[in-house]
Amino acid sequence: MTGVTVHIPTLETARLTLRALRLGDFEAYAATFASPRSRFMGALTRREAWDSFASDAVDWLLRGHGIWAIDLKGGPHIGLAGIGQPDHFPEPEIGWILHDGHEGHGYATEAAETALDWARNRVASLVSYIDPANHRSIAVARRLGATADPRAALPRGETASDTVVYRHWGTAAAAQNEALA
Repeated sequence: MTGVTVHIPTLETARLTLRALRLGDFEAYAATFASPRSRFMGALTRREAWDSFASDAVDWLLRGHGIWAIDLKGGPHIGLAGIGQPDHFPEPEIGWILHDGHEGHGYATEAAETALDWARNRVASLVSYIDPANHRSIAVARRLGATADPRAALPRGETASDTVVYRHWGTAAAAQNEALA
């Protein structure tokens, strides 16, 4: 078997470690995305969760950025944060989700802020696509300094009633230019 080496940086804060996804993270991933925590995306079957997990991991190879697992320092795996761009997203998105029982401690904001710092000179444009009813994610986006961008393109197949775009920096044109480079 021929291996491919991809460098996925490990990022650390005082409380968290953001690291590459591991196969052992899949059970928590599948459980989170099958649960009501995934209500804004829609619950995923185990097979759909695997496809999403694999896509999140392979973004590092194809795009040079991706999703990190979030671990408490010296503790358990508690969620995910990072930069992804599935085929139907017009721009790279920074997203976050915590596994059940880990919300309310600022972990999502801390992890996303760390990912933003890493991405700042690497990604020309960065948004968050958020369900308008997901007030907690909107609050995180605002804490990170993002502002609503009603002129931004929506993910293919979504409408303004499905998704609000919060812009962290750049423009859709910057993302398009980067994709062509």
